[in-house]
This record gives sequence, C-alpha cells and structure tokens, in this order.
Amino acid sequence: MWPIKKAARKTAVLTAGAVLSISLLAACNNTTATTDKTEQQKDNSPVVAQYDGGTITENEFNKEVSMMKFLTPQYAQMFDQDQYRDLLLQQEVAYKSLAAQASQTAQQAGAKQADEQLAQLKSSVDAEQLQQMLTASDLTEQDVKDYMNRALTASEVMKEKVTDADVQKYFDEHKEEYTTANVRHVLIGLQSADGKTTRTDAQALKLAKEVKAKLDAGADFAEIAKKYSDDPGSKDKGGLYEGQPVSNWVEQFKEATLSQKIGVIGDPVKTDYGYHIIKVESRTEKAFADLTDEEKDTIKSQLASQKFSDYMTNDIPKMIKSKNLPKVEGAADGTEAVPQGTMDGTGADATGTPGTAGDASTGSSTTDSGANATDGAATDSSTSSK
Repeated sequence: MWPIKKAARKTAVLTAGAVLSISLLAACNNTTATTDKTEQQKDNSPVVAQYDGGTITENEFNKEVSMMKFLTPQYAQMFDQDQYRDLLLQQEVAYKSLAAQASQTAQQAGAKQADEQLAQLKSSVDAEQLQQMLTASDLTEQDVKDYMNRALTASEVMKEKVTDADVQKYFDEHKEEYTTANVRHVLIGLQSADGKTTRTDAQALKLAKEVKAKLDAGADFAEIAKKYSDDPGSKDKGGLYEGQPVSNWVEQFKEATLSQKIGVIGDPVKTDYGYHIIKVESRTEKAFADLTDEEKDTIKSQLASQKFSDYMTNDIPKMIKSKNLPKVEGAADGTEAVPQGTMDGTGADATGTPGTAGDASTGSSTTDSGANATDGAATDSSTSSK
C-alpha cells in the first residue's frame, strides 16, 4: 500500500519501568477468567510474588512464560532474560489484580471475547497442528482460554474507567485523524511497480515533474495514473483514493492532503516510496457527533491502553510486597524491542506493508484479536493494515 503509513507501531524497548504487557498480550485481546480452584489447590510450588490482594506461584509464573512463548515464539529467547521475566511477573500481577476488581459487566465482556478469540484461533490453525504446539508448550486449550479471559477482563476494567468526556477530549485533540478526503495521485517510485526499474532520487523527481507538467497542460489524470503510477492499489482507479481517513497515510502525504488547495495539482511530494503528484478533490472534517460507535470504541480502547500502561508503571510496583523470582542461569543480557505490530490489549496497532497489491487506502488487515494469537503461535504476529 504505497501511500499508506507503516502505522503506529508500539515499539517499546523494555527497560525498568517500561510496559511489556498489553503489547504482547493483546496478541489475543484479553479478559478475566477464574482459575480452576482444584488446580490451584494442587499448586504447592513456591510463591514468587506477594502483592496486595494475592500471590503468584512459581507454577503460575512458568505458565505465563510458556503462554508468551506460545503466542510469540519468535521472541521466545526474550522471555528467558531476567529483565523481561520480571516485567512478565508484574504483568501477571496486573491482570490478576484487575480481574479481582472487575465488575460483572467487565467479566462477561471479557469471557465473551475470550470465547471468540479461542474460536478464531482454532479456525485458523489445523487442529492437529494446534494440539502439537500446545503440547510442545506444556499448555492446554483451557490454559489459553483462561489467559485470554484474564487479560481481556483487565482490558475491560480499564475501558470502564474511560469516560465519555475522555473520549470527547481525545477527539478534540486529534480531529485531523478523522478528516476524510478524495485524493488522486500518481506515484513515481524509486522502484517501478513491476520491480524491473530502479530509479535514483533525482531520476524519480525528474519524471515526477514531467508528469505534473503533463497534468498541468490538461492531460487526463486517470490516463496518466494508469500509464505512469507505481501504486498498484490506485493506478487502475485513475489514481483515486475515495473517502479515506487522512490518518491512513504517511506524514508527508497526509500533510499535503490537508494543506493543498482543493482541485489544484500540487508539486511533487516526497515520501519513503518516491514522489507523489497529488490532487485533492475534496476534504470532509468530521464532528464528534458524526463518529460511529466503532470509532468511539476505538478511542476508548486507546485510552484504556494508556491507563493500563500507567497502572503498570505507577501502581503495580507499589502493590508488590515481595518478589522471589528464580534467576535464569546463562540468560542473555541486553535490551530487545517488544514485538511490533501487535494489538495493545485494548486497541489494534497495525503495521503497514509497503508494496502490497490491492487497495492502498485500506490494505488487507489481520487483527491481533485472535488472528494474531494464531499467527503468534504458528508463524509471525505481524499485521498488514493502513
């Protein structure tokens, strides 16, 4: 999706005080579930953490580590480092403490989402393959469901703390994100759409100026786009993106869309993909009253995610009274990035995939709610989206 931004990745480098949790967890959208009491009674393993309201045993913690490795195997080594294990322990405390204070509504919403996530996971992976992966991780299907329950319930608890006034305030501060536009463009890429031609920056700019001159002279935009554009998602549509949120696009493309005069072909705009010749046909600003329920819920999820991060940073360290987490012998040191392109537990966070054929204005997206739970377990938890 050529003009689409490699959007808002949550790339948290984990150091003391950083938040591991929601980024990873939400690989499966979370909620609360009560742990099997019989299983708890059988757990005679040492207590590795005491916090206001409960404890974490070594068996519980080891299961949490196994779950993270199952969901994001490409980051398995990270969870063998003491630094990240400590953060995982804090995450587990956060989920359990929030689940304990969850309202009935939050519990029901979390449980419902957990059922949906598990069903989605099971429909995305061959049953035998899924069972093999679970066995290799020393996990059961119920373990996965309980984990999703617990995490998703925590998410719902935080969403309940977000008020309508909070949503309104966020919208007022980010109105540009909700502006939509009809835009035509021609992309002169540093590489042609078929991959056969590579251009220097100077060559791309020269051709872009020539294309603009043709358009200024009255050439048909649709014909020019079909002939010259290297954007596979729009060239056969006359270079048109219709009714698209400007927030979908890379910064330079977005700024041009917001600032150019309607109906005027602007000078070439440079992005990572090359040079764009842009004509803004219309712009529509949205009022708060025009937001859909889905858009409002997305804002609420984003704010809930931030509240969870604040809870991890400010509250959890004070709640933990003692820790006795065994050190990992031979664990590697160093700082690694938290998995990117994952959902943050309360809201989707997708990555753009430049160069993918299809509608460049929307892309093909896979939500981390469930689908990424599967991808994380089976292959790679990344998403392709706007």
